[in-house]
Amino acid sequence: MPTYTPPTRDMQFLLHEVMKASETGVPGYEEMDRDFTAAVLEEAGKVSSEVLAPLNVVGDTQGCRLENGVVRTPEGFDRAFAAMKEGGWTALDCDPEYGGQGLPYLLNSAVGEMFVSANMAFNMYQGLTHGAYSAIHAHGTAEQKATYLPKLVSCDWTGTMNLTEPHCGTDLGLMRTRAEPQEDGSYLITGQKIFISAGEHDLAENIIHLVLAKAPGGGAGTKGISLFIVPKFLVNPDGSLGDRNAVTCGKIEEKMGIHGNSTCVMNYDGAKGWLLGDLHKGMRAMFTMMNEARLGVGLQGYAQAAVAYENAVAYAKDRLQGRAVTGAENPDGPADPLIVHPDIRRNLMDQKSFVEGARALTFWGAHLIDRSHRMDDAEAEGLVSLLTPVLKGFLTDKGFEMAVAAQQVYGGHGYIEEWGMSQFARDARIAMIYEGANGIQALDLVGRKLAQDGGKHVMGFFDLVKGFARENADNPALEGFIEPLKKGSKDLQAAAMYFMQNGMKNPNHALAGSYDFMHLFGHVCLGLMWARMAKAAQEALDAGQGDADFYKAKIATGRYYMARHMPATGAHLARIESGADTVMALAANDF
Repeated sequence: MPTYTPPTRDMQFLLHEVMKASETGVPGYEEMDRDFTAAVLEEAGKVSSEVLAPLNVVGDTQGCRLENGVVRTPEGFDRAFAAMKEGGWTALDCDPEYGGQGLPYLLNSAVGEMFVSANMAFNMYQGLTHGAYSAIHAHGTAEQKATYLPKLVSCDWTGTMNLTEPHCGTDLGLMRTRAEPQEDGSYLITGQKIFISAGEHDLAENIIHLVLAKAPGGGAGTKGISLFIVPKFLVNPDGSLGDRNAVTCGKIEEKMGIHGNSTCVMNYDGAKGWLLGDLHKGMRAMFTMMNEARLGVGLQGYAQAAVAYENAVAYAKDRLQGRAVTGAENPDGPADPLIVHPDIRRNLMDQKSFVEGARALTFWGAHLIDRSHRMDDAEAEGLVSLLTPVLKGFLTDKGFEMAVAAQQVYGGHGYIEEWGMSQFARDARIAMIYEGANGIQALDLVGRKLAQDGGKHVMGFFDLVKGFARENADNPALEGFIEPLKKGSKDLQAAAMYFMQNGMKNPNHALAGSYDFMHLFGHVCLGLMWARMAKAAQEALDAGQGDADFYKAKIATGRYYMARHMPATGAHLARIESGADTVMALAANDF
């Protein structure tokens, strides 16, 4: 069975040596000194390794089952959920006015990585609830906030988001779910939603569904869509639970992975709901959930890669196979451990350099969100909006790739369920699909985000990279970092220029290159993260502080990424500049 050891040392390095979080001036960050974050991360790590991780295989093998309209979660999930609630982990960054602890989103993200690595399917129950909390907090009336938020913060009630229907996924303009207004101000919601994570389960006394539906007078397409609060049980004026609402689970989807989470078909048969936000402006309210969810899914991508990597390293050190080509390194044994072989090292270095770079990028994204929310920083808001499709798309694509790479280290044993590597790969796979498939993320990046606010934010990103390169041009410790970073940034700028020059004449030229652009952007982001980490590690070495081996390994891992992965930006640029002609050359009937 796989094991999980929380990467608290690496998280502390990012928080305090790379980001210097407590010195940034963000309100609330002054409390995040080393002792405080160490205490939080240590306790979260214990919950992850001792409570959640042992249930990961249980959830995978048992799955959820539908019995007389009630979904039964895997054995032990109820006790783990109670422990999460009791420890206050569901309320970490929520508003204190509604029972939350008010801690920064950055710290919540660090804790969230541990929970996802330990048990991704389990963590989705509270993760979706946090999204519902955020949407109601941002768009709800005072009465709605008072009614729902304290219960969502505590996870006495959980939440969902209902978008997809059998005939429409991304194209929500095709939606058929209807909302009929009633005299008392409520609406009757009728329709069917599919792929609803945590749509029905036995972990909470009520489930608050946020449902997109079309109300009369909204017109065609997405302009007519509104968002509604539809509770499983109606809530009485005194806050107690009333009658069961007309919403039921018709089926649990049989999935490739995340078996421990109940992914449901939800039927709304005149269920009573209340408008959340403005009428016919549901997409704006839903995107409060979607943007948060996309960042969370990006985290899922690398968190699964992280736990898979941890176990692959342990296996490579223990498994004896063959001899090192330079001479036996385990002369007293029948063979050398796998880790002596260069191709195994390449595989593990690919994983290590991605996971640590992705963690740094995600922490930076969380920091930008904190700056936006806590300081009304418009530049931070614009930058994280630009980076959201990169975080979601690139980190989940590569996260799955690295989970498969970890599985490969095991050889045939990686294909056997008892070793657990299959589950990591299967669970990671969904992250590339839900909350907007990665092709949609790439289209969003190129079609909307690049030109947002006149291109101000992408130009700001280029300036940020240029500034770092200029400030550290003469830093001998960053030799091997600055030039690859500059080359990658120039490739990214050239790709953006190609879209500007050719996309207006033929939009296919831009869209055919959008996926490559998302990955090109991702490599530049990780290159910047690795340059920052290498600088911090060298400064620590120069000061003679801490564990020298940790810092030396950090720099060596960064050099690997810059040498072996940053050159991919040139290949992505070449594909982008080849245009759409070869992509669109075949008629549909020729496929």
